[in-house]
Amino acid sequence: MSVTPQVLAHQADAPEPSPEFLAREARGEITPTEASRYRAFLKRVVAEFLTHRIVVNNPFTRWFAQGQMSDDELRHFTVQFSVFSNQFLIAQLKKMLASDSIESMRGAKEILANEIGAVFRSSKARGSDVQRTDAGEAADPELVGIEGSVDGGRFWFKAAHFEWLVDFAQPLGLRFEDLGKRKHGTPSTLHFCDRLIEVYGSEDPNIGAGAGFAIENWAAAGFWQELEDGLKLVRAERHPKLQLGFWTWHNRIEAQHAGHTISDLEAAFFAPQFEEEKFLTGGRAMLEALSVFWRGLDADRVYSASA
Repeated sequence: MSVTPQVLAHQADAPEPSPEFLAREARGEITPTEASRYRAFLKRVVAEFLTHRIVVNNPFTRWFAQGQMSDDELRHFTVQFSVFSNQFLIAQLKKMLASDSIESMRGAKEILANEIGAVFRSSKARGSDVQRTDAGEAADPELVGIEGSVDGGRFWFKAAHFEWLVDFAQPLGLRFEDLGKRKHGTPSTLHFCDRLIEVYGSEDPNIGAGAGFAIENWAAAGFWQELEDGLKLVRAERHPKLQLGFWTWHNRIEAQHAGHTISDLEAAFFAPQFEEEKFLTGGRAMLEALSVFWRGLDADRVYSASA
């Protein structure tokens, strides 16, 4: 059974390692001392990361899911999220450059390439499935796959995630020049972006790995679903031309990633260069920066409602 962050968050007293770990332990490939150390570490991760307030109880996304935001509030949210989306490219590039192995560099490069328009090519796909010439159709986020690798895949400008976001923003009266630039960010958004670049993109592999795990756990814990739910209500009630592909694609891919979270954690722990305290430091710093971002958005909408 896949172990999602939400399941782990309710197992703080007795978290369970992955089935793969248990099988290796049973075969004697993991010593009792190693197993004990890992279980103690897993409890710390559950306590400090998986049950963090911004992961399990985000007031802004909970409110957003109700679809009651005004158009001004929706535009403000879209602009701030676009700043984060664009600044993430800098953080991901730094993470790639700081890689300590060819494997980790390829993993970071995969994410970066996908962000800027290289679509995943599934190993299950037939040749005709990846040789379509209609770039508009092939780059549609509702059709783009969530499995496979960019290696051997295709690049389209229209498959860039930021372009999906631009398409979403147009029915709201927002243009390309209104989105993504640092000058559009509020102090709380820019704080998050700067910490993302500094911590997630850290040259220390353990700090970067901790931040990466925190980001992945946050992304897989359900906030994309809340955003999608709210936007579907807005589209149904007053903005029928909203293109939700950016949001639905990310929701689909993070749902797929959720089951890998615990396995990724184990891979980090058993890496030769692993340093537990640095890993936890990176994760804590990233979650606090995330909290600043979402609290800022929540404060902005509360202020807007009271003005």
